[in-house]
Amino acid sequence: MLLYIFIAVVLINAGFFILFSKFSFLTPEHQVSTESFPISVIVCAKNEAENLKNNIPLWLSQEYPNFELILIDDASSDDTREVIESFAKDYDNIHTVHIENNETFWSNKKYSMTLGIKRAYNKRMLFTDADCRPASNQWLRLMTASLDKEKQLILGYGAYEKQKGLLNALIRFETLMTAIQYFSYAKAGMPYMGVGRNLAYTSQLFYDNRGFMSHMNVPSGDDDLFVNEAATSENTEICFDENAFTYSIPKQSFKAWFLQKRRHVTTAMHYKNKHRVLLCIYYLSNLLFWVLGVTCFVFVDWKTPLAIVLFRFILQYIFIGNATKLLKEKGLLPYLPLLELFLVVLQLTIFISNKMAKPKRWK
Repeated sequence: MLLYIFIAVVLINAGFFILFSKFSFLTPEHQVSTESFPISVIVCAKNEAENLKNNIPLWLSQEYPNFELILIDDASSDDTREVIESFAKDYDNIHTVHIENNETFWSNKKYSMTLGIKRAYNKRMLFTDADCRPASNQWLRLMTASLDKEKQLILGYGAYEKQKGLLNALIRFETLMTAIQYFSYAKAGMPYMGVGRNLAYTSQLFYDNRGFMSHMNVPSGDDDLFVNEAATSENTEICFDENAFTYSIPKQSFKAWFLQKRRHVTTAMHYKNKHRVLLCIYYLSNLLFWVLGVTCFVFVDWKTPLAIVLFRFILQYIFIGNATKLLKEKGLLPYLPLLELFLVVLQLTIFISNKMAKPKRWK
C-alpha cells in the first residue's frame, strides 16, 4: 500500500511537470510592435535612495520614443524624495508623486500605487521596483510590445543577481520555480499571478477591476492579487525574452529573505479557489515525494523505490531543466533535487510561522 501511494504521488508530480512543459518548451520570440504607443513606467519606492540613484538612469536610457517615468515616494524616511526631485529637475518625462503617512493608509503600498497610476498620462503602463535594473535598453519595448485591446496584461520575469553561496542559489531557485508556474499556468489558459518587479497592464484593465479595492486591506499583493483577479486566458500574455528581464539584488541574510517570503505567501490565501487547490496539490505532492521516498527505502525493497525516484528525477531534469535555459539559470540545474528539498522545508516552515503570526507591512 505504501508503495502504491508513493507511485500515485510521483504520477501527480509528473502531471505538473507536463503542465510546466506549456512554458519550458517554448521558443522566445522577439516581439516588435508596429506602433510605439506612449508608455508610463511606474515605480513605487520606500527608502530606496541608493537604488534609485543607480536605476533611474537605466530606466531613462530605454530605447523607446515616447514614455514617462512616474516615481512614487511612499513616505520614505531616507533621501528618496531628494533623489527623485533631483532627477525630475533635469528630465521633463519624470513625474513625481509624494505620499505622506496617515492613519488610514499607513505603509499601504496599494494606496501609493493607485495615486501613481492616477498620475500617469498614458493608457499602457509598465511596472517595476526601485531595486530592479532592466536587463537591456530594450526592456520597455519588449515588455509592452503585446499590449493592445486584446492583450491587456503582460507577465514578465523578475530575476535576482547571481552571487556566491547557498542562500543565493535558494533565492534564485524559488524565483525560477515561481516563474515556471505562473508562465505555465498562463500558457495553459489559467493565469493566476505575476510579479511587480516586471509587469505591464493597461489603465482600462485597472479601472475595470476597480484597482486594488477588493484586497486593499491585504498588506501585499499589488501584483499577484491584481493579476489573480483581472487576468483571463484571453487578456494575458507572457514575455520571457532575456532582454526583457529585470534583475534585483537578493537578500543577504536568510532572516531577511524568510521574512520577505512570509509576507509574499500571505497573499496566496486570497487567490481564487481553483488556483489555491492546484498550488496546494503541487506543494503537497512535492512534500510527500520526499517523505514517502525515504519511508519506502526503509520498509520496501530498495530497488523499486530507487527506480521510481530516478524516473521522477529524470522528468524533473527534462521539464524544469529546459526552463532553466529559457530563464538563464542553467547553473542551478545540477542541484535541482537538493534545492527542491530545501524549498519544501522552507515552505513548510513559512506556513507554520504564518499560522502563528502574519506580517503586516510591505516595508
